Amino acid sequence: MTYVVTDACIRCKYMDCVEVCPVDCFYEGENMLVINPSECIDCGVCEPECPAEAILPDTESGLEQWLELNTTYSAQWPNVTRKLDQTPDDADAMKGQTGKFEKYFSPEPGAGD
Repeated sequence: MTYVVTDACIRCKYMDCVEVCPVDCFYEGENMLVINPSECIDCGVCEPECPAEAILPDTESGLEQWLELNTTYSAQWPNVTRKLDQTPDDADAMKGQTGKFEKYFSPEPGAGD
């Protein structure tokens, strides 16, 4: 098992999860984060820290596309090990919105740290 970041993170990117991760398995895209499934130790401490409820265990049904997306982009985007001051101004308004992947996903990398 591993944890994955879903589209609920897109344009929210609160980064609270990064602060608590004991193995630094988060990677930063332009407008979302992903988890490297090979590095995740399945501790689950990140899941309750996410205000957008974007982090889920891959054992939940229907998350195959998110496991693939996390795997792909964690290999391309820079590692982020601390909470950066990059939460979008409209993050709270974006929280809970559906269809964010189709509308807003960007494959561009973030800055990392």
